[in-house]
Formats: sequence, C-alpha cells, structure tokens
Amino acid sequence: MTYDVVGVGANSIDFVYRLPAYPRPDSPFSKLPISQHLASCGGQVTTALATCAAMGLRTAYVGTVGSDDHAGRMRAELDARGIDGSRIIAREGTNPFAVILLDDREGERVVLWSRGPHLKLSAREISADMFTDARLVHVDDVDLDASIAAARFARERNLPVTSDIERTSDEVRVLIENVTVPIFAEHVPMAVTGEQTLAAALRAVQRPHHAMVVVTRGARGAMMLTGDEVIEEPGIAVKVVDTTGAGDIFRGAFIYALLRGDAPRDVLRVANAAAAISCTRMGAMASVPTLEELRARISA
Repeated sequence: MTYDVVGVGANSIDFVYRLPAYPRPDSPFSKLPISQHLASCGGQVTTALATCAAMGLRTAYVGTVGSDDHAGRMRAELDARGIDGSRIIAREGTNPFAVILLDDREGERVVLWSRGPHLKLSAREISADMFTDARLVHVDDVDLDASIAAARFARERNLPVTSDIERTSDEVRVLIENVTVPIFAEHVPMAVTGEQTLAAALRAVQRPHHAMVVVTRGARGAMMLTGDEVIEEPGIAVKVVDTTGAGDIFRGAFIYALLRGDAPRDVLRVANAAAAISCTRMGAMASVPTLEELRARISA
C-alpha cells in the first residue's frame, strides 16, 4: 500500500479547560469556575495526520506511545481516523499528555505538558523502509535526531519533507537543512537568522533544496518564500474559541493542497482556511474540519 503521508513525531492526550480568565494566586482569579472541559487527542504530528486523513489522504504514523489508558485512547483514535499505527513503538510508562487552559475572553491558551524521557524516539529506531511506500514525509522538532534521520531517508528517495519547527536550538538548524519545506512558528525565522523582518529571515534561511519556506502567523495568516517570491496570505477572521492544534491543522491542510498540486498561494489559502475553522472549536483532533467544511470555507 502507498501512503500519501508518513508522519514522524509527537502525540498527546489533551485536557482542555475553558476559564473566564487566566488563574493568578492571591487575587480574585485564584479560584475560577470551569465553563467547559474536554479530553481530546492531539500532538503535533498526529493532529496534522488527522487533518490529512480527513482530507482523504492515506496516512501512517511513526512515534512512541506509553502503556497506560491514554496510550490506548491514542491508538484507538488513530485507528478510527484511518491512520496506520503499525509503525508505532510502545514503551512502558505514561503516554504524553497536556493540560491546556483557555482564556474565554480571546480563546488563547497556556499549555502545560508532560512527556517522559522513556518516550524519546531515537535515530536508530528510524529506518529507510519506513518510507518506501510514502509520497511525502512530515516531521516535527520534538525528537530531533529521529526527525533528521527520517528527513534524510526521505530525501534519498527524492520525497518532499514538510516540518513543524517551533524551537531555535543549534540542533534545529540541522533539521532545517534536511527538510525540503520548513514550516516555522512565527518567532523562529528571525531568532535563528538574526534578521529583523520575516521576509529577510525567510531569505536567509532558504536553501537551494527548499521548495518553499513557510511561517505561520496566527490570526494574521501565513507567509511563504518560494523561489524569489514572497507570498503573504492574510488570516480569516473567526470567533476564536480555542487555538489549540491550529498550527498542526494548518500543516495537514498545507500537505493536502501541496500533494494536490495547488499553486503556492492557493496552498496557503487552503491551510489558512482549515486553521481558521479549527479555532472555532475546542480541542486539537476534535477541531479538524471535514473536507466539505473546508471547501465551503474557501468558497465563502
């Protein structure tokens, strides 16, 4: 079987709590009512894969899970969404999880996460045969050695490699060098290059093998450098409930449009639309739009 996307990286069970404001000790906000709560599967790569699967792409996941009930829930969720979990590596212990606090006033959040060292995915656990049946490989920056190994194996097969890059360490620079479509969180390009504008930073980070260099900008949309052209695509105004997973869903929809052969600006439009829809709902995978919803948003 050929997979459109093989993803290598993190998963998480998220416990999301909506609050009227952020907690503060020794203040009227030291005790707050929870207006809504949700337990939802998430994680950078698994949420991106869930988005790809919702768009009709065939997907497979490479990553580690624990041995507790949360791990069982993650496996069941991936299976229900049609994401192949045969490449999952099981470890004894707790699965990654996060507690996410939402400020009801704007829908922004604080993320408290836990991922034990027993869950680290190493480069030696990544092999070339994991990608022989892939059209594209997607990696994150959680276990960098594993992601770099996956990117190198993929490029040996001339496969596109997209990425979720939020960190700014020296090791991240090695990952940037080895992917073909680096997709950054907004703060990363200027931090790793020292440039004062996003456009200049994207030009500084660009390498000849980078088909596109992309940065997500939250409500302001996204920017892309492709060749010598800088493309800016504004965000879509929505009533924000929860931004959890929006960047991961952006990447999943980006991959869908990229594999479909869309023009660069249209790839950004599709990704922005999917991320906007996700912000109107709680949770990560729970907020992934359907293909019909995405098409309706784009044509609106």
